[in-house]
Amino acid sequence: MYNKGSAFTYEERERFGLDGLLPPRMSSPEVQLDRAYANIIRSDEPLQQYIALAALQDRNETLFYKIILRHLEKFAPVVYTPTVGLACQEYSHIFRRGRGLWITPLHKGKIANLLDNAPYDDVALIVVTDNERILGLGDQGAGGMGIPIGKLVLYTVGAGIHPTRVLPISLDVGTDNEALLEDPLYIGYRKPRLRGAEYDALVDEFIQAVKIRFPSALLQWEDFKKATAFTLLDRYRTELLSFNDDIQGTAAVALSGVMAAMRITDIPITEQRVVILGAGAAGIGIGRQLRDAMSAGGLAGDELTAAVAVLDSRGLLVDSRDFRDDYKREFAWPAALAEQKGLLGSSGLADVVGTVKPTVLIGTSGQPGTFTEDVVRMMAAHVDRPVIFPFSNPTSKCEAVPADLIAWTDGRALVASGSPFDPVCYGDRTIRIGQGNNVYIFPGVGLGALVAKATEVTESMFTIAAKTLASEVGADDLAECALYPPLRELRQITARIAGAVALEAVRQGVAPTATAHEVAERVEEAMWQPEYIRFVKS
Repeated sequence: MYNKGSAFTYEERERFGLDGLLPPRMSSPEVQLDRAYANIIRSDEPLQQYIALAALQDRNETLFYKIILRHLEKFAPVVYTPTVGLACQEYSHIFRRGRGLWITPLHKGKIANLLDNAPYDDVALIVVTDNERILGLGDQGAGGMGIPIGKLVLYTVGAGIHPTRVLPISLDVGTDNEALLEDPLYIGYRKPRLRGAEYDALVDEFIQAVKIRFPSALLQWEDFKKATAFTLLDRYRTELLSFNDDIQGTAAVALSGVMAAMRITDIPITEQRVVILGAGAAGIGIGRQLRDAMSAGGLAGDELTAAVAVLDSRGLLVDSRDFRDDYKREFAWPAALAEQKGLLGSSGLADVVGTVKPTVLIGTSGQPGTFTEDVVRMMAAHVDRPVIFPFSNPTSKCEAVPADLIAWTDGRALVASGSPFDPVCYGDRTIRIGQGNNVYIFPGVGLGALVAKATEVTESMFTIAAKTLASEVGADDLAECALYPPLRELRQITARIAGAVALEAVRQGVAPTATAHEVAERVEEAMWQPEYIRFVKS
């Protein structure tokens, strides 16, 4: 954190015994930036760029964050989606240095002591995973640590939360990934995955230790198996300031994209018909946010139920089915409604799209190619500007390629993706593909909750974040059919979302009273700028 490398001044070199240990010519931060950037892009391979950036972070955090901020649109896909997925898969093979904390079943009864080993005392933000559902890649064992590390990089980049106030944690409870267990280089807890009461007890011990060690910290749950994710969110959301980005962050970014699209289509929220393919944490979370927005607009009863159709691998959710996962029940259509619509029984995506005639189609299935040409053309036959979000990531898991969606709809589709895609040329138009990236949401929600000193992160705080993000989509963006603003504006967007979220926390009664002016001042003060500071010998 204190390293400046070749940017140490001559006075600092003399004061701290660095004279002669560095090349004689002092480099300005701008020269360092140019040199570091040239070295990182020396390889075109994203994983090699990831390794180079991680090495820079390990030796000079200030320069690392300066370069990410300077080249955010280029390097955000490297430090996070989609490259972070490959980094998680290769984690044990590219491992250089430990960062954060690993908690295993061997630490049972002493997790509080383990948290005392955290490198910094003033931790404000924790991102934790148990590594079981990493992106669309499944169980990655200890390699899942790449996700909390990447998310916290984006927290610092977007929200300006100081690097010494964040802590990535892996609940490494083993893995059921046989390839990892057989890999001699695997660095994780080499046992089958812990489950049941023992798992619950370990997580609870961890939560109680966090409450004692970092009582004011916000905890973000990340990439847990869907049933586990819902259980932990509901169990601890009022006990510890916390939220689940896969459920709530993804939902808010999807709602924001739909709101932005509504400015083009002129179809109000109460007249939207939504089909969601994928009934995991992301799909159900998106369904909740959209249904809540429809309900707030006045939709109710069977009309509200029929407005959102959710499918899993067995087809449309209907309450006459057996459910292994109880959390899906809230989106199960009554059998009578499904029968009335002709969808009782095994109803696949084509059946549902043909019957529901959706205005919005969202994919969180992790199954590539499931938005087929036939399905998309069927949708486009019933709506002038179909809104289609293939949100699964990394890129290899995407339900459809944006260029195909645009071609199959004769250029009419409004498309946003989960992974980054290049603009699409169609006729004489260039269509910018907005990325429904959670980074637009979670840094602002986290920062807003912290500066407000909130005791709980409520659903309405995510709704206000979605509305604020949608308002940041400018006329120029909409002219290019982009449903999200440019990523380079992330810091300004995050500041506005944080302010709105903090005020919503006050309005909801989960934070002390504060004025809009006070909140704005707190947000500005909280956002660290990656600049070298002058050192004086004490």
